[in-house]
Amino acid sequence: MASQLAKARRFGGLHDGPGAFVMPNAWDAGTARLLAGLGFEAIGTTSAGLALSLGRPDGQGAVSLDETLANARAIVEAVDVPVSADLENGFGHAPEDCARTIRLAAATGLAGGSIEDATGEQRRPVYDFQEAVERVAAAAEAARGLTAPFILTARAENFLHGRPDLDDTIRRLQAFAAAGADVLYAPGLPDLEAIRTVCAAVGKPVNVVMGLRPETFAVAELAQAGVRRISIGGAFARVAFGAFLEVARSVREEGRFERAAAAPPTAALLRSMNGGTC
Repeated sequence: MASQLAKARRFGGLHDGPGAFVMPNAWDAGTARLLAGLGFEAIGTTSAGLALSLGRPDGQGAVSLDETLANARAIVEAVDVPVSADLENGFGHAPEDCARTIRLAAATGLAGGSIEDATGEQRRPVYDFQEAVERVAAAAEAARGLTAPFILTARAENFLHGRPDLDDTIRRLQAFAAAGADVLYAPGLPDLEAIRTVCAAVGKPVNVVMGLRPETFAVAELAQAGVRRISIGGAFARVAFGAFLEVARSVREEGRFERAAAAPPTAALLRSMNGGTC
């Protein structure tokens, strides 16, 4: 297995090259190994996928920091590629909470992680501007104090929380970049023009998520718009759970087992987890 330092350097290099790379999101060690076996150069965790696997809602504090870090560690230890974690809002409102979460995340072997400006509270879904910037600044300072590089992604969550304000989103991303974030991310941008506008307005790599909206864009289109990194969020997890539910429903309602019997053999899946063909 590559060292944490080697993985961190490799992860940083992926953001420096031309074009865009895809960083799909795994929710456990097995799905991480499947993705690495397919040749993806980096993997992200997914808070939504983890929450689904535990039968809990995402983004409402239902999954603890300890559970998130244990999941991240299992994924890191399962693969030989860099892993970046979805660290939600840093598991606390104070800047010091964000800093502590970054230090603990790095201790699991992660090559990077994201801090978002969503509060997890209905009455105030997004942190005020200055508070959001201070939280990112604290996370960035913690990342700079680590022994290995740690790619910090700062997320502006307006579009996921009923605040479709592109100007404010860009203002936040620019401030996050100035505060020390390495990658900028605004999930839920409505169209390619908005993505292009964000990429042109910030001076650092931009992550865009696909699979969140019905409309999707090819890697080449996103790269041409200026995107550097493409993630999947919880989309693969939803696909997997949807397929599980469909097969289980056919057994329950039709009393038939053909769909279950058509699943890939365990040996074939294990081959895929080790770079073979399923």
